[in-house]
Amino acid sequence: MATEIFHTIEAKGIRATLDLRVGHIRRLVVERDGKSLEPLNSAPWVDDAAIIEDETLLPNLRFLSGDFFCAPFSTSDVVEAPPHGWPANSRWRVLTVEAHPEGGTIARYELERDVLGARLIKEFTLRDGHPFLYERHVFIGGSGAVPVANHAMVRLPTGGTLSFSEKRFAFTPETPLEPDPAMGRYALAYPSRFDDLSAAPLKDGGTANLTAYPFAQRHEDFVALVEAAAEGLGWAAAARTDQGDLFVSLRNVAELPLTMLWLSNGGRDYVPWNGRHVGVLGIEEGRTYAGYGHRASTHPNPLTEAGVPTALVLDPDGEVSVGNVIGAVPLPEGWGKVARVSANGGLLTIEGEGGGRIEFPFDADFLGTA
Repeated sequence: MATEIFHTIEAKGIRATLDLRVGHIRRLVVERDGKSLEPLNSAPWVDDAAIIEDETLLPNLRFLSGDFFCAPFSTSDVVEAPPHGWPANSRWRVLTVEAHPEGGTIARYELERDVLGARLIKEFTLRDGHPFLYERHVFIGGSGAVPVANHAMVRLPTGGTLSFSEKRFAFTPETPLEPDPAMGRYALAYPSRFDDLSAAPLKDGGTANLTAYPFAQRHEDFVALVEAAAEGLGWAAAARTDQGDLFVSLRNVAELPLTMLWLSNGGRDYVPWNGRHVGVLGIEEGRTYAGYGHRASTHPNPLTEAGVPTALVLDPDGEVSVGNVIGAVPLPEGWGKVARVSANGGLLTIEGEGGGRIEFPFDADFLGTA
């Protein structure tokens, strides 16, 4: 179903709705085992006319929801564009919708602006019986390099347990998201670097456990996790015990070597936030120098010196793309942390830290890690 604002696609057991005004996923709903799973968050003001009609606010903020693609990720200080780029702030048009040959739907959308001269295509695939949205973003032509990221936001109203594929190290940037106490608050130390996700340094001393959300109240924080492996399947999982589901994010670590966490728990006091964006975790899969912006990501930096790519190089005579998979599955009774996630043939296997495993249909070829 298509309207001027939203476009929805479906397959058996799953549906996704894209907000065409800004390219944000407004809803992702998985129907499985008699449950309706809807892990993504929409900001509490997305239907507030006073906010959405206020053009002094960035479109990305007015319609903040679900998941969106950033190019560039963070500050746009190379070409004129808002933070997170035009893909997260301007309109997309529906190009094609077609049936998947093995059951399901493939939809393609085109950004109405260019990115460094490139045409950008958003491709969504839903497969019958698969509890996942397969996302691909394709840059056709263009020149230069751009940091990119998918920017999923999970709703954790009563908290949750987080698990990740093995990380090399984690760090916070030089400056917190809200350094001015008149505007907001933060809890972590900036800058910092650490190896143990259960012992992230706090600004006032002590440590926080990043695998348990929330670790503090009324704060905004950002931390980047660098993948240990240079290739293969990277994953993040958020167990929402109160909702009985497990949010899963999957990627090829050679394409997207960072997982960035935006811990948004009521730490901003100005419009449109007004202290009401609470219990939200951004799980942002990227190829970027964290939150340092376009210019820093395309020049030598500490990550590139460590062999971690921080920007996507465009091809003037061809195309380049990045893929990401997000979804939700029922959470087995008694599960908290996930021990490992693996893709084999047509299945994704998720193993619990306390034992047990669950399996789901999965296109292991999509990310190129099979």
